[in-house]
Amino acid sequence: MTGAMNVKKITVGMFATNCYLVSCPETGESVVIDPGADGKRIGEKIKALDIKVKYIVNTHGHVDHIGANGKLKEELSVPVLLSSKDLDIYRNPGFGLRFVLGKQPEPDQYIKEGDYVSFGSLSLLIMETPGHTPGGVCLSGENTVFCGDTLFAGSVGRTDLTGGSYSTLIKSIREQLVNLPPETVVYPGHGPATTIGEEIASNPFIS
Repeated sequence: MTGAMNVKKITVGMFATNCYLVSCPETGESVVIDPGADGKRIGEKIKALDIKVKYIVNTHGHVDHIGANGKLKEELSVPVLLSSKDLDIYRNPGFGLRFVLGKQPEPDQYIKEGDYVSFGSLSLLIMETPGHTPGGVCLSGENTVFCGDTLFAGSVGRTDLTGGSYSTLIKSIREQLVNLPPETVVYPGHGPATTIGEEIASNPFIS
């Protein structure tokens, strides 16, 4: 539990992507952030936790963060949220992976800077953080930020894939994430959690 939110991490798929089940302890309403693979296992965990999912949210359109969208949308009948700026990446994952995964459901809602994703008594603010992809976003609230592949413990997201830009990524981190309180818990798309303060102090890409 972090602040007023319950956060459950499930590491999924061959890319060891962190999928987060984030729920309101008062109502049980929740969001699924980045269901990259293993839709069956994620669904089983949702049932075990007895939470009611309101949205599926993708921090960006890369295949390792969207792979279980179809399975979960079919089971849960809830909207898929994504930035429209990542729609091409979402629809065309490359490397022949579309044929492996099958066609993903079209996003139901597009999220942008300043939007809120609300569930139960909680809301997460959408922060646009391009660089890893053109439409990368972070979700911030309750002294917590879910940052996809923008920032990692001791590192930052790769920028050598289509639509990536190192200078844009660093600008996003410095203008958006670094300004959060230092005690803010960072839940990245891969690897362990960290804090904004720890990354300001020790991350060689931003310190």
